[in-house]
Amino acid sequence: MRTPLANVDASWLRMDEPTNPMVVTGVLMLETPVSVRRLRELLRRRLLRFDRFRQRVVRPFAGVGPPSWEEDPNFSLDHHLVVEKLPPPGGEAALQAFLGGIATQAFPARRPLWRIHFVPHYQGGSAIIVRIHHSIGDGLALVHVLLSLADQAAEFRMKDGADRPRPSPWSSVRTSVSLARRALPEGAGHLAALGRLLLLPPDPVTRFKGRLGMSKRLVWSRAFRLEDFKRIGQATGSTVNDVLMAALAGALRRYLLEHGAVGRRLDVRGVVPVNLRPGGEAHLLGNRFGLVFLQLPLGLESPRARLAEVRRRMQLLKGTPGAAATFVLLWFMGMAPRPLFDAILDLFASKATAVVTNVIGPREPISILGSRLCQAMFWVPCAGHLGLGVSLLSYAGHVWVGVHSDAGLVPDPERIVSAFEDELDALRLPRPARRTTQRQSAPAPARRSRAAR
Repeated sequence: MRTPLANVDASWLRMDEPTNPMVVTGVLMLETPVSVRRLRELLRRRLLRFDRFRQRVVRPFAGVGPPSWEEDPNFSLDHHLVVEKLPPPGGEAALQAFLGGIATQAFPARRPLWRIHFVPHYQGGSAIIVRIHHSIGDGLALVHVLLSLADQAAEFRMKDGADRPRPSPWSSVRTSVSLARRALPEGAGHLAALGRLLLLPPDPVTRFKGRLGMSKRLVWSRAFRLEDFKRIGQATGSTVNDVLMAALAGALRRYLLEHGAVGRRLDVRGVVPVNLRPGGEAHLLGNRFGLVFLQLPLGLESPRARLAEVRRRMQLLKGTPGAAATFVLLWFMGMAPRPLFDAILDLFASKATAVVTNVIGPREPISILGSRLCQAMFWVPCAGHLGLGVSLLSYAGHVWVGVHSDAGLVPDPERIVSAFEDELDALRLPRPARRTTQRQSAPAPARRSRAAR
């Protein structure tokens, strides 16, 4: 039985290019080693409950009609679980080099669009590298899929495909018609929002934009304390997301300053996904998000001024129909003729410099196969010829920053990560001095450890 792809999912499938496959990449780092045998059994019991991970995409004959999902008649977990060994000494640099090497690898056309690379021995534990095509689901859905592997999976109310009746071939069509009918009453607002996007001038040309190649770089930061972002936010009347975006703006500014000058009025836009899922549907696969274009003020010199301006711009974006409007546009692009699809994609990609996404993970530590998840990271695909993606992930009281870059444009994305840390230091307020009694002398200036910084 074949099930047509939802239009939005088909859009992400159609965006694939050799230099920019629409693949979400994630890394789960476990504190202690786990065996491939136990991991294979876990995937069989937990991951393969989701229909999409046993299904392949069937393209329409002669390009007429939507692509469809169908059960892979030759499915084998061995096609999707690959055991890897990093070259000596097998540390962080080796894992990052490996990720860059597989970043543009395409999935076999006749198999389900995902693969897991398992490194049994990594820094005293194990590493699980997950690559999943965006047509299967958005970042929020895929985070919940990965949480289904956790020992605490029952706490996340995971549901598999067997919990719902199998859809008929016409269910996707009925869903699309229903979506279009709901969008009609808000059509004027959506058209106005799209019109404003169309009128935006192209983003300025910087080192972050240009012709893409096949070589990619994927790096991540050290763990930042989430409490530090909260303290900065409380002191400045900002949200944690405001602080994250302002620190990113400062990091990009610092990187450009290392390679030349930055104009006083320079802004670059980040394409920011906005979740549009109703409550209780975070566990469902598929793509249910829109996009907003956030202007990052790189031209402002003061970190505090950048934070204030980012906060103002974020407030202006809230409550606007931009995200819903782009979701409707992606829905229509899923069935648009190829020349029109390409033209729309190129037009909107010209108005941005980077994809920037922020995902909130579990607040408490989790474990997989009895091994504590000590670190996680993911990278978003860079659609529409964009060469820079920035991912922000919070988990168990910490925040990690991941950068995915085209090596021809940004060969040293670790410099952006380092600049993000410098920017956070510039925004961080000194801790209040301890109260002293009359018998105590004035305390000496406190020395801040690396962790406190």
